[in-house]
Amino acid sequence: MAPPEGSGSAGSAVSTTGDGRAVNPLDNPDGTKPGLGAITSAADRAKARSLIEKVAVKGRGPKTGYERDKFGYAWTDSAPGGIPFARNGCDSRNDLLKRDGEKVRFRAGSHCVVASMTLRDPYTGRTIAWTKSRATTVQIDHVMPLSYDWQMGAAHWAKGKQEDIANDPLNLIPVDGPSNGAKSDSGPATWLPPNKRIRCSYAVRFAQVSLKYALPVTAADKRMMLTQCGG
Repeated sequence: MAPPEGSGSAGSAVSTTGDGRAVNPLDNPDGTKPGLGAITSAADRAKARSLIEKVAVKGRGPKTGYERDKFGYAWTDSAPGGIPFARNGCDSRNDLLKRDGEKVRFRAGSHCVVASMTLRDPYTGRTIAWTKSRATTVQIDHVMPLSYDWQMGAAHWAKGKQEDIANDPLNLIPVDGPSNGAKSDSGPATWLPPNKRIRCSYAVRFAQVSLKYALPVTAADKRMMLTQCGG
């Protein structure tokens, strides 16, 4: 979970939709393609379980000392580890809104700051008509929450690596604001997207981040991740 930008009232949303442009996470290993598409075939679900099986397990450590700022300035464009979109002149929040949004419009005079868009939210399955004046209706979720990362080993990382995981598009998805708030810093054993058809994809993305950054998950979280993909 990431802190919201700005404030505002509820946004406009319509009933459940398809995935739109969203890409199966198995086909999007660096997170540069849009969204979080559903994993539906038996073959892909088997691949998903194989990926999740590679994730290491350990107990969750203390949260002592955790602060969001330990992972750098929110939505910096200067994460040092060569992650996609970094140092492109646009902050990571707007990079993600551009990546996943449809009908994107920019603030006057800018090719970076998204002023409005339509989002097919993977977590609820709804389509959200978003404007910057109602910023909190869409928030950028850290799939593997930063405080979870801290407890699983990131507390001991160099500052640059902490900034990388906080701004890596692999770990970031624009989603329905209230759902992001409900998730907080939960792992998959205690929170899953309300949209059941996306839960295996969510588990895969959690695993992809875990493996890229060599961060373990709890045993309960790994069991739940496997369960979502038929394991």
